[in-house]
Amino acid sequence: MALLFTSDLHLEGSRPETTERFVEFVRERARHADALYILGDLFEAWIGDDDTDPRLKPVIEALKSLHRAGVPCAIMHGNRDFLIGRRFAAATGCRLLGDYETIDAFGQRVLLTHGDLLCTDDSRYQSLRAMLRDPDWQRDFLGKPLGERRTVAEELRGVSRSETASKPEDIMDVNPAAVEAAMRRFDVRHLLHGHTHRPAVHDLTVEGGAAKRIVLGAWHQQGWFVRWDEHGFTLETC
Repeated sequence: MALLFTSDLHLEGSRPETTERFVEFVRERARHADALYILGDLFEAWIGDDDTDPRLKPVIEALKSLHRAGVPCAIMHGNRDFLIGRRFAAATGCRLLGDYETIDAFGQRVLLTHGDLLCTDDSRYQSLRAMLRDPDWQRDFLGKPLGERRTVAEELRGVSRSETASKPEDIMDVNPAAVEAAMRRFDVRHLLHGHTHRPAVHDLTVEGGAAKRIVLGAWHQQGWFVRWDEHGFTLETC
């Protein structure tokens, strides 16, 4: 058996092929795992648990089916779907995670995070993140009609695309000092995250000891996941 980790699926109604790939991943791979962890950005945008878009139903049903099969699934907020809430959790059986979580992966202590908090050089993004995570902002946004929320979400996506196109690549990647600080804080030698869309395994040194930073890729052309069993981890595609 194994633990499975994935992130940055960016599922949306206009890309049904990615949704189909994820549903197949849940059915064919996650169904036989010990647990599935989704480390943020399951959706390209999530405007509230009351969203009535029928194109999202296969995702809900796939996760519900996984829960009924007895496979735990835990989901973390990303920068695109930070409004996933208790209603979604109840509908799917998923457990909501915090911004940082530590788990035991077959004897290895592993720190999980979406990854955006580690991109400390991107000060404009961090300011936007602080606004979007503010409870008052979220309460006001969720009080708007669905149509208005969709418009706001699309506007925010436009801002994000414009910002991304104009920023140097290194600013949007993780800050090495932030990575080391997080690993020291949680006393780990393995860090697993997504967000940057740069799948790789990085060898590090933390407090004089060997460490690894494992980065998940986005599901734009193919699916990315980490499989972790008693023999260790592998970064794989589907």
